[in-house]
Amino acid sequence: MAARRLDPAKIHAALDAQLAELGDPPFSGPAAGVGAACVAVVLRVYDLGGQPLREAARAAVRYLLEELVAVAPGRTVEVRVPPYAAVQCVEGPRHTRGTPPNVVQIEARTWLELATGRTAWGDAIADGRATASGSRADLSAYLPLG
Repeated sequence: MAARRLDPAKIHAALDAQLAELGDPPFSGPAAGVGAACVAVVLRVYDLGGQPLREAARAAVRYLLEELVAVAPGRTVEVRVPPYAAVQCVEGPRHTRGTPPNVVQIEARTWLELATGRTAWGDAIADGRATASGSRADLSAYLPLG
């Protein structure tokens, strides 16, 4: 299950909408930084006790899932962050039919925190914020990203 690449213009629009919701000016940084800026703003909303705009959360989640696929290419593990996206990654035996044997399921906030290093993999698994099934579903070698 390959995620479609998220259009940078859509990330920028989602980021600007979230910034406007916070009363901040639009993003004026470089185009290459729009994904990371979106992640930072969505995490800021969570830190403030709010719920980010759906499109901003979706853009942040998908941006970081694309980063995961870049550092761990393959089709052995399916990483699901409902309702926003799912990707296959990690080199090894390819899964072709039915439920994949190696599945990671994470809610959006936890995924953002794992990918940015704010939460450790073992902690998220231990307290149930992330679930991993299968012998290859441990993403600790790839997290945090960057």
